[in-house]
Amino acid sequence: MGACTDRDTAQHVFSVLQQRAQAAGVTLRSPPAEPTTCCGRGCNGCVWEGYYAAVAWWQEEAEETIAATVASATR
Repeated sequence: MGACTDRDTAQHVFSVLQQRAQAAGVTLRSPPAEPTTCCGRGCNGCVWEGYYAAVAWWQEEAEETIAATVASATR
């Protein structure tokens, strides 16, 4: 999965990785919550930029956790 830059993609990332984790018997931490304080003016450093960075971090951690679990199960 590529970089997340919109709300729909973020929700898709969460759904896909949570399904993979469930199939692998892994419990992931909760995904980051959507921001509630955006003013809609396109600010430099918008809260959505921080959210998408948090989504990327969550995605990376989830993929690593799932991969590690699958790798240890196949040994």
